[in-house]
Amino acid sequence: MPICYHCGTENPELFGCSKCGQSYCSIHKNPIDHECNIVVESLSFTSHAAPHLTPQYAAPSHTTPPFTEQSGLTETITRGTTDGTYTWYRQEQAVPENAFDPESGINFKGILLAHKSELLHFIIGCTLIFLIGFISFYNQIIDSGYIWALFMLAGFYMTAFLFHEFGHRQVAIHFGLQTKFRLLTFGMLITTLSLVMGLISLISSSSTFPMLALPGAVVVLGLDKINRKTGLCKAAGPIVNLIYGSILLIISLLIPNTFYPLNFFIGYASYFNFMLGAFNMIPIGILDGQNIWKWNKKIYVGLISSLGLMLILSLLLINSPVGLYI
Repeated sequence: MPICYHCGTENPELFGCSKCGQSYCSIHKNPIDHECNIVVESLSFTSHAAPHLTPQYAAPSHTTPPFTEQSGLTETITRGTTDGTYTWYRQEQAVPENAFDPESGINFKGILLAHKSELLHFIIGCTLIFLIGFISFYNQIIDSGYIWALFMLAGFYMTAFLFHEFGHRQVAIHFGLQTKFRLLTFGMLITTLSLVMGLISLISSSSTFPMLALPGAVVVLGLDKINRKTGLCKAAGPIVNLIYGSILLIISLLIPNTFYPLNFFIGYASYFNFMLGAFNMIPIGILDGQNIWKWNKKIYVGLISSLGLMLILSLLLINSPVGLYI
């Protein structure tokens, strides 16, 4: 079976790179993911190197140049060789002890305020999520007179997002991986734009536009392959939403109807927990579902089925024609 030139794993479907001419798995098919420039430089060197030279493996370092001079000959620091022929088995990439430290030299692309404290990132992200939840529920709640419910629903909306990200974070910590919650530049742009459009709708008393809230996400270093570690880290978020939503749904059913509409609003909070978890299970892009599907299809089907079932159940309960919560 063909193998990925970057990670060395067997894969029935590989993708060719026009820049370096090698084949890669779906995880490393993009030039930035297989460090294409280093591959090109290394292949160029081996094609001109003396036949008796056999470069030895050396872990990459952000402080080590790709080439060194020795005895008048240029010797490459590569990541795997076979009988003097260069092979690109990257194996475990060297990661600084604290990659999130400003002195680490690591450049996190697409991340806003990359080296600021995680607490600051959480505060900004949660504040934006709370405000979007507040605006989203405003028109639905304000005429009912239950102003307290507006703050409660916005809070549940925020914690659904927060607990989801904490799920990813804590499982990554369990595996000894470096991880922090970070604001995403593109996500912040979308979230801020949604917030501005929502405020305009609120002030003008017009219909609220659909609002997208994804200011940030948990960044985990070391998830290079699709394996159990990666699958569990990705599945943790939707699982937390499933558990959190189920707890809220049970609580809503246990609250006596004399406390209506408290029971209804808690039931509604369980609904958008299931909605968030199910949405993240879509197997595309950066959503959790893509890696879970590639890792274990049985677990993917079980998780998406559970979230879908609870989503439908919660939706039926909060819209029950017999007034279940009344």
